[in-house]
Amino acid sequence: MRKLKYLSHLEPFLKVPFFTIEEAARQGIPKHALAYLEKRGDLERIYPGAYRFHEYEPKVEFQWENLGLITSSVPESVICLISALVFYDLTDQVMREIWLAVPHKSHPPKRPNTRIVRMRNIDLGKTAITLGEYHVQIFDRERCIIDAFRYLSKEIAIKALQRYFQSKTAKPDPKKLGAYAKKLRVNITPYILSCTT
Repeated sequence: MRKLKYLSHLEPFLKVPFFTIEEAARQGIPKHALAYLEKRGDLERIYPGAYRFHEYEPKVEFQWENLGLITSSVPESVICLISALVFYDLTDQVMREIWLAVPHKSHPPKRPNTRIVRMRNIDLGKTAITLGEYHVQIFDRERCIIDAFRYLSKEIAIKALQRYFQSKTAKPDPKKLGAYAKKLRVNITPYILSCTT
């Protein structure tokens, strides 16, 4: 059958975490062929407009696989809030959704179980990390704490701040925390004093 011939055209995507309909089209593979190959079990549809081979084995720890996959599929996104706090072990919250920040004027694609937050100053505290084969952006620990005070409950934010100062693996940087708070117009001085005195 002709549609099976398209499998050989898909060979460049055998070892990638996902590929889009647009990338497949550049290889001469139409949408209907992808749908057929998915129905046959050769491909797995991971979200609207993206596929991967069924036998693909992710090279990332299971707990971070979805975070890496979704983040890398949303242009200009930065891991933030609950997802970032979980990554840095600054919260007891469970990551039921993936939290991503995007530039204020962007129009990101929808993804399952993902909460998109439009933010200004998106470059402040942005840093690159690698989750297996995914190269993604995340806010640093200090930006995560300031954003927790801006967007999440006081209880979650205070707990994150306490863990930040109690951390044995990463040294706290109160100056950077203060600079971010000033830039983002958040007064957390009383909370810092209660954690450090």
